[in-house]
Amino acid sequence: MLKLFVKTVSSIERVYICFDAMDELLPENRSELLRSLRQIVRDAPNIRLFLTGRPHIRAELDKYLTKGAYIIHIVVDQGDIARYVSRRMEDDDDDGDPDLMPDDLKNDILKTMLERASEM
Repeated sequence: MLKLFVKTVSSIERVYICFDAMDELLPENRSELLRSLRQIVRDAPNIRLFLTGRPHIRAELDKYLTKGAYIIHIVVDQGDIARYVSRRMEDDDDDGDPDLMPDDLKNDILKTMLERASEM
């Protein structure tokens, strides 16, 4: 399959392959995919990869794909998340009974979302 893929894309000037949330793959599947991507990039220099994932898989990515890599660190902005979650809860209030979700529940939801986002 890899040889066929490389042969197919070799006539295209530039090919971009994007994988989001690499950290969500099972480790054995991620390793297999990364080995395949390494072979594809080695055999087809017109291929560009764009991979996203949480920082804890960086060593594994480096193991397979270090040549020519550019790393972009994305920092979670707590203010953006707070505004987004608050707005969504306000929008839900507009659609129905605003008393269905008391303020203490809204605050708990917002606090939990911010805590979870900081773990990313």
